[in-house]
This record gives sequence, structure tokens and C-alpha cells, in this order.
Amino acid sequence: MKIAAIYDIHGNLPALDAVLKELEDINPDVIVVGGDIVSGPMPKQTLERIFSLTTKTYFIRGNGDREVVMAFDGKPLPSTMSEKGKKRTKWVADQLTRSQRDFLSNLSQTMTLHIEGLGDVLFCHATPRSDEEIFTPITSHERLATIFSGIPQEIVVCGHTHMQFERQVDSIRIVNSGSVGMPFADKTGAYWLLISPTGYEFRRTEYDVEAAAQEIRASGDPQGNEFADENVISLTKASKAAEFLEKLAIKN
Repeated sequence: MKIAAIYDIHGNLPALDAVLKELEDINPDVIVVGGDIVSGPMPKQTLERIFSLTTKTYFIRGNGDREVVMAFDGKPLPSTMSEKGKKRTKWVADQLTRSQRDFLSNLSQTMTLHIEGLGDVLFCHATPRSDEEIFTPITSHERLATIFSGIPQEIVVCGHTHMQFERQVDSIRIVNSGSVGMPFADKTGAYWLLISPTGYEFRRTEYDVEAAAQEIRASGDPQGNEFADENVISLTKASKAAEFLEKLAIKN
């Protein structure tokens, strides 16, 4: 069995299309979409593209998906969210249909798949206990042990922090798949994870970032120019993002 784990698409349809094109050659048995699917410039189109897949596909919920549903329903967004983030979330919610909202609302927080040779693999968005908890490549072993205490699976696949890395705590191997649509990395591209009975492989798919940026800027997203500049044309390095996110995690 081959599993493609694609996380944190964030409505970046050109990046998603590039990964799905590459998957035509890889021909995975299963695709796991790891949450934060729509929070970006092309939310409706991104869902429509995913719904068109013929490969068996599983979905889990990200914090962004949960917050978009809250905005769709007219509920107050988290007080910790910036005003810019609230505007983005409300705009995304306004683009979705009722059926798309219902789909996001019904997503599970975690799921487990059995892979011959690896055993049971747990998939979650951020951590097994939260869709928004932060840990990074520089998180202390002590805090990591607390986060993953009591997890029976020996491999956990996650996302949320948009950077590829792996950590070990006791017998548990924790693998972050990176982000398809908003990565923190040294090179532009769409980042994801390929899992097989022999292990897992960090993957990066190149795509035409100039053409993608043009498409994003024309999407109608009020923050489209910024999204294109900061998440497609150029990226924040993972090391810099890890330092910022670690400070944020400790603060919270």
C-alpha cells in the first residue's frame, strides 16, 4: 500500500493540482487530506478538485476548517485570532456552499490506517489531542513527551506548522508532512509525504509559481496579493518559522 499524505493545502489550487499530477505517476492506493483544506485564495475550487478524485481519499479536520465552519454559521471566531485572520476566515466562509460547509463540519479530528510493515499509523492535523497545538523541530523532548503521552501507535503523521521534519519520543516516530499550499521551506514548491511499507519519504513538487501567483491574484481573494508573494513566489525558511512558532507555543 502507498499512501500520499497531503496537508495544509490552504486553498492553493495550483499547488494542489501539481501534486495531484505527480500522483498520477505514483498511483497511491490512498490519499489522506490532513486538514486546513480551504483557508486560502481558492477554497471552493479546491474542494471541488478534491471531490473529483477517483483514488480512495480520507479527510481529517484542521483548525482552519473548524474556524471556517464557525464563520459560516455566524459564530464568534477565537479571540486569539488576529483581525486579518478573522477577515480571511469570513471571506473563505462566504465562498462556500452549504454542502461544502457540512462536509467540513463532519470531518474527524484523527484517523488510523494499518500499513503492512509499519503497523497502525495515526494521522492528525496538529497533535492527537488538538487541531491547533504547536510543536516544532526545536520543541523540548519533555514537552513532546507530554503531548504524545499514551499514544499506542508508533508512527504519527501530522501537519499544522507547515514544515517537514521528524521527531522521536520514546517509541513514537512523529512525522510532519509539510504544507502543500503554504510551506515554510528553503525552496518554493508543494510539500507532502509518501508512505509505503518500507517507510516514508518527504516529497516536494515543483510548479510554475509565477503562473500560480497570477492565478491567485486574480482569484478575488482580498488578501490574494499577499498570499502569492509570501507563500508562492517566496517562502519563509523553516528555521525562522520554527523559532517564531516555538515562542508562540510557549507563550500560549
